[in-house]
Amino acid sequence: MRKHLLFGFLAAGLLAAAPPLPPAPPADVDSLKTQAINALDARYPDYRQVALSIWNFAEVGFKETKSSALLQKTLRDNGFTVQAGVAEIPTAFVATYGSGKPVIGILAEFDALPGLSQQAGTEKLPVAGRDAGHGCGHNLFGTASVAAGIELKKLIKEGKFKGTVKVYGTPAEEGGSGKVYLVRAGLFNGVDAVVHWHPSNQNRAIMSSYIANSSAKFRFHGIASHAAASPQRGRSALDGVEAMNHMVNMMREHVPQETRIHYIITNGGKAPNVVPEFAEVYYYVRHPNRDEVQQTFARVVKAAEGAALGTGTSMDYEIIGGTHELLLNETLARALQVNLERVGGVTYTPQEMAIGRQIQATLGFAAPAVETAATVQPFALSDGGGSSDVGDVSYIVPTVGLTAATWIPGTPAHSWQAVACSGQEIGTKGMMVAAKTMTLTAIDLFTNPALLEKATAEFRQDVGPYVYKPLLGDRKPALNYRD
Repeated sequence: MRKHLLFGFLAAGLLAAAPPLPPAPPADVDSLKTQAINALDARYPDYRQVALSIWNFAEVGFKETKSSALLQKTLRDNGFTVQAGVAEIPTAFVATYGSGKPVIGILAEFDALPGLSQQAGTEKLPVAGRDAGHGCGHNLFGTASVAAGIELKKLIKEGKFKGTVKVYGTPAEEGGSGKVYLVRAGLFNGVDAVVHWHPSNQNRAIMSSYIANSSAKFRFHGIASHAAASPQRGRSALDGVEAMNHMVNMMREHVPQETRIHYIITNGGKAPNVVPEFAEVYYYVRHPNRDEVQQTFARVVKAAEGAALGTGTSMDYEIIGGTHELLLNETLARALQVNLERVGGVTYTPQEMAIGRQIQATLGFAAPAVETAATVQPFALSDGGGSSDVGDVSYIVPTVGLTAATWIPGTPAHSWQAVACSGQEIGTKGMMVAAKTMTLTAIDLFTNPALLEKATAEFRQDVGPYVYKPLLGDRKPALNYRD
């Protein structure tokens, strides 16, 4: 069974026979790792401030001007050469230090989510004048990745090992598929391995595949008229949207059970007494396999066409995003697990534990004990559920990631509780678990050629004859998709 198709199955038993541990690194690497951990601890106040600044910026996809500029400045100030505005995206960048092989990439995200304005407290309170919030913790994501890149740069500069480190500033992960454009532009060509992470409510090596996703905005055009005096003169664009939604909802009974379809009506008209001449609905279609996504999406398009025909309206649609499922690399994930266990989880102060229990009390369900943030989950395959443009990177270069407990255990992503945790010490402490683990894993990749060779061989076998093709086609970045 292909690892990137593992969804909806229990992890137990799927790894029939655990492969041997990754090749052992050179003996002196242990001291390098200790040095790196200590250096990151020493700079924690600086990185905490960067993360909280980005939390306060709360900029949505492709509009992360201040967030991107702060991360770029931090990298430049620490000796990186930064190429900004790559792949026709103003807020995307690639920061580089070193020369030659191996080339190790680190992914950095920094976009916020609309509609999740929230204070860094223990109750649901929006920030006045702000709509967005970091409900997926990307203020922490980008900062930890930059911190790891800077520490690796220091070790290269000190002559501890040779090679190149690249930090990729990747905007608009939340629906904008920012990394896909960087992949399409060839910016990962020649990279030997990529390390990433994601905020979470637990610490674990990522061994669950993000699922493939296609998204689009369907726009219906009708004829405006007085809804009471001359309704017969009008043709409602909103009727088109509602008819489409009804047909898609009936379709749910006849798609593979792992399929996920969600939508929001982004424009349903302006006044009840005016027949809407324009309406728009924004759709996501997901499945563990990209081929199933494309097939289901084609049926959604047919539903939209039928809805337009039946309501006397016209319809057009715009592909907004499209991402591959994540191709797992077990060799790299096992190496990362060793480093994650060395770093350990998050230890809260008594005050933070009290805050955590107050937040858990708002969840509405029983959550794991707050203390479990200090534990590292055992290495195992697990179910996936979300989508990420990291999937596209994983089909170009061997890719490995982790999650770190930046939110109180039990906290769901995309919630006000996640925003609140991401804006305080609970979040920034977890961020440093990720920064350290990525740094240590990259040290292994720089110093242990056998590990990289084994990971590359696994990657090539799993990709097989597949030739990468982006699901969003050749469209330009949807820079205004949040408008």
